[in-house]
Amino acid sequence: MKTLLFTNWHWMRWIRLVFALFLFGEAYATREWFFIVFGSFFLLQALFNWGCGANGCAVPKKNDTK
Repeated sequence: MKTLLFTNWHWMRWIRLVFALFLFGEAYATREWFFIVFGSFFLLQALFNWGCGANGCAVPKKNDTK
């Protein structure tokens, strides 16, 4: 778990983290607490490196050679 959280930080993870912190700040400043849901979504994506990368979310094709 420690390795997952502290390694492989690329630019997209940093963008997600910054956006999550921005949404938390906006939720507090505007008192629109629904922004916390979106902020939590992006925070979880940043921390656990979930989401689609540059290659997309497609499952690789299996080569079926018979």
